[in-house]
Amino acid sequence: MKDGFIKVAALTPKIRVADCDYNAAKICLMIDEAWKEGAKLMVFPELCITGYTCADLFWQEALLKEAKHELYHIMMHSREKDALIFVGLPWEKDGKLYNVAAAICNGRLLGLVPKRYLPNYNEFYEQRHFTAGSPEADWAEVNGVPVPFGMNLLFCCKEMEGLTVAAELCEDLWTPNPPSVNHALAGATVIVNLSASDEATGKGEYRRMLVSSQSARLLCGYIYTSAGEGESTQDLIFGGHNIIAENGRVLEESRRFGHEAIYSELDIHRLIAERRRMTTFESKTDGYEKIAFHLTPCQTKLTRVFDPAPFVPSGKADREKRCEEILMMQAMGLKKRMEHTGSKHVVVGISGGLDSTLALLVMTKTCDLLGMERSAITAVTMPGFGTTDRTYQNACELTRGLGAELLEVDIRPAVNQHFKDIGHDSSIHDVTYENSQARERTQILMDLANKKGGLLIGTGDMSELALGWATYNGDHMSMYGVNCSVPKTLVRHLVRYYADTCGDEKISTILYDVLDTPVSPELLPPENGKISQKTEDLVGPYELHDFFLYYVMRFGYAPSKIYRVACYAFGGVYDPEIILKWLTTFYRRFFAQQFKRSCLPDGPKVGSVAVSPRGDLRMPSDASRNVWMNDLEKLQGKHAED
Repeated sequence: MKDGFIKVAALTPKIRVADCDYNAAKICLMIDEAWKEGAKLMVFPELCITGYTCADLFWQEALLKEAKHELYHIMMHSREKDALIFVGLPWEKDGKLYNVAAAICNGRLLGLVPKRYLPNYNEFYEQRHFTAGSPEADWAEVNGVPVPFGMNLLFCCKEMEGLTVAAELCEDLWTPNPPSVNHALAGATVIVNLSASDEATGKGEYRRMLVSSQSARLLCGYIYTSAGEGESTQDLIFGGHNIIAENGRVLEESRRFGHEAIYSELDIHRLIAERRRMTTFESKTDGYEKIAFHLTPCQTKLTRVFDPAPFVPSGKADREKRCEEILMMQAMGLKKRMEHTGSKHVVVGISGGLDSTLALLVMTKTCDLLGMERSAITAVTMPGFGTTDRTYQNACELTRGLGAELLEVDIRPAVNQHFKDIGHDSSIHDVTYENSQARERTQILMDLANKKGGLLIGTGDMSELALGWATYNGDHMSMYGVNCSVPKTLVRHLVRYYADTCGDEKISTILYDVLDTPVSPELLPPENGKISQKTEDLVGPYELHDFFLYYVMRFGYAPSKIYRVACYAFGGVYDPEIILKWLTTFYRRFFAQQFKRSCLPDGPKVGSVAVSPRGDLRMPSDASRNVWMNDLEKLQGKHAED
């Protein structure tokens, strides 16, 4: 439960139709197993105490009485299990029979949630036996104790702020207006669905899509548990298809045609952060009964996957599709800007590095879209004190190969003159030495763009902007920045995708070598002809910084939580001490360098995260970072104790 994580379970027992004693024993065994796995929220299928396929046996008093009796046994069995448990059974109230989800915690029956929508079409005949539930909360008497009865029940954990659970049953999800919509608007962050969905060709994929999309639409965790092996096969097959989803992502899914238990961890704080950010997610709490339950706080062991490259799709097909989409978005953004300004020319500084290479590729795509010759692009190589033969040759050959105009301007004489003008000793390789080169290059590019009546295209990426790894009024500035919302880890994949698909062996060879070149601004003299200034040696690995950036910007994670999931995601790659070191660097630079982001040039947002002051990040340039650094200092203190 620490950091907002709670382990949940979707559990399908192998049952016998109408054998409540047998079924309850199987349910109790699965509760024991799930408890050993650390599950704090357990969900069983619809009518699992009796079996969903009892048909007219539901009219038998003996079955109904036995189902209640076995519910009591399950309650008693759960007394020391410290979990919220949902099980399904038929329940008679006021002379009517309902299909209900019973919520149990620590031996106590918290509430009974009736099914709202009863299918009575095709193979379903539920209206023959059951009455539709009402939203309004009522009361049912159980062993002389009043228990809330109704659809609109919210189960709220007192020890974990934000963990609010609501239930719906099977068909409720498949309707145009699922009860879970109102449940979520009333504050439920987790929806449980007790289901008995039979199998048919193609239904499994549709079911998966339905659960996934509902969790995305409602910004919630969704636990779907379905009846499986043991139900009657007189006319139907039940596959035990269990799904745990969170905000559109399926975290865990069972194999069909069996009886399985699946587990994962829901991130409640992440869901709350999403809702907090989405101002159109309106709260409507009228007509709901809130029922408190208690769980003993503990640290949830993580088993869910945290992708170490959250900006990059893991599957090859998805990654290629994403790369093509982003390249088109970048090109379309530049296309609109050129059309609006009437520009017939574009200028870019080309260094032989990843960022300027991607910008040049986008510019060629833009010219193709506009029906312009690629000679409308002027790519300027500007050798300085740190330029190496490798990057210089790659820059020149790539420009020629793509059909753009190549212009070379040696900046060293101008920078040396500038050093004389400001009285700087050129043997002192400090920030003045480095930034003078970056600003000289920008001056050249800006003036060339003016001379040609065109636009200067910026090359800096989002990772550099997050860290402030750009010279203010140097490479920080342009007339339109096509890479401004593309993180460094994704830049690499975009260039690789172009290399893999361009169909030009010479261009591909150059691009592969660019990909193999260390990231560097090349502002310090090389050593033995090789790059001496490697960015990731100075500010840290970009794969770590992109991971940090994603969870800072996308979900507002605290530093300690980012550290925890980063250690999990990069286990075996980076030691915890290294992760903490670069996380501290990230926060220090992220706050200190906001002034550079406050005056960014225009550029297109292409993903779910951006740092533009006109888009995703409105942040004071002089905000204190103490709250975040204090959290990190606590982690450093723990490491020192260890």
